[in-house]
Amino acid sequence: MAQFISVFDMLKIGVGPSSSHTLGPWRAAQEWIQVLKASQLFNQVSTVKVDLYGSLSLTGKGHATDLAVLLGLSGTDPEFIPVDEIQSIIDEINQQHILRFNFEKNIVFSFEDVRFNRDFLPFHSNGLTFRAFDENNNEISTETYYSIGGGFVIQETIEKDSDIEITKQNFPFPINRAVELEKYCEIHQKNISDIVFENELVLKPAEEINTELERIWNTMLECMYIGCHTQGTLPGGLNVKRRAFATHEKLIKGANYNNQQEWISAIRNTEVKFREILKWVSCFALSVNEVNASLGRVVTAPTNGSAGVIPAVLMYYLVIENHEANFEHIKKFLLVAGEIGSIFKKNATISAAMGGCQAEIGVSSAMAAAALTELLGGTPSQCLVAAEIAMEHHLGLTCDPIGGLVQIPCIERNAMGAIKAINAAELAIETDPKESKVPLDKVIDTMWETAKDMNRNYKETSEGGLAVSVKLADC
Repeated sequence: MAQFISVFDMLKIGVGPSSSHTLGPWRAAQEWIQVLKASQLFNQVSTVKVDLYGSLSLTGKGHATDLAVLLGLSGTDPEFIPVDEIQSIIDEINQQHILRFNFEKNIVFSFEDVRFNRDFLPFHSNGLTFRAFDENNNEISTETYYSIGGGFVIQETIEKDSDIEITKQNFPFPINRAVELEKYCEIHQKNISDIVFENELVLKPAEEINTELERIWNTMLECMYIGCHTQGTLPGGLNVKRRAFATHEKLIKGANYNNQQEWISAIRNTEVKFREILKWVSCFALSVNEVNASLGRVVTAPTNGSAGVIPAVLMYYLVIENHEANFEHIKKFLLVAGEIGSIFKKNATISAAMGGCQAEIGVSSAMAAAALTELLGGTPSQCLVAAEIAMEHHLGLTCDPIGGLVQIPCIERNAMGAIKAINAAELAIETDPKESKVPLDKVIDTMWETAKDMNRNYKETSEGGLAVSVKLADC
């Protein structure tokens, strides 16, 4: 059996601030409700309790994990819920101590029913257990889930990932390792995006693939637009001032525009000196992650914490490198990025709770570097070199969010990851892949070994690094 991970698994639309600590628990709650219904237990439920374990507990408050669980139990969907309704739903539960369970029935509930446990469950650092009780307080259901990064969720009692597993014969190009992808491209004289698109056609018709990719890009663009036009301070207690707005004001120089497409045209007419380019790329990345930190809608790429890298690099291509770029360029970029991310997930991890920030910013930078290289005319082999360079220079990057919030140093790291991706692409374009000493697969293996060797305190626990050196009181 060959594990197939779709581009749409790697690029999911959801709500911030974290794919593993917000989106994953939200999805787990939704899945548990379906289990209750399949077992004909849903109507018997009178109360529920939720236990968060490990990293979900240690940084859960900062990542709004408890709120995400409540929203999932309420029956809302992170992809479609109007984000301005989130607070009112939470306030209603808090004030009335009633949960509208899946929008179908009222059950008694209080915030204390979501419990934070510092213990780590054996399978993964991000564990959570749902318990349901009937009117006589008899426990009628207990299910444990693990949020394994990027919004992926697995159920403890089901020994399979939520990824789609289909036999190799069902896909024209079954891929687990980068070397296999490179071989297919060489044999069939295709670009990486062509190979990925043909695999995706097994699951969706071309029109649907294009529609969904366009929706993903529009969500990314809207996120950047909102972030660049929103002032204020980020929630959570660190009092972090939004920076994208002020940077954008200086860069756009009073240009007039009325919508996102006119905004792109306005940016294309601005200065393109090296310093301005650096500032624009950083601005795009910061804008996305400021929206993410505010429980806004973003696209996991491959996670919420690293959501700013890919849109920033793609926007760089659209407004700096190629003013004639169209949806076909955007499509190729997202297809390549998604495939590179899937290879990392299959052979290592995209979860900071398992691998540190190298598994998030490092992977997103590698995804963006490979995708940009194809758009710049690089060969498939050069795309893989770009991904290798980007990850090589993120190896060992720890995850140490201050206060458990996806703000410091997370937001700035997206800007750095985007700049590194562009640099990696330029280096790869000038590289003969035959002379490259380090293949992408070896870097992925090294990243995974580094992750396993990394002290647990530096894996999204807020018990090491900056999270210890800098306290909330210092801010």
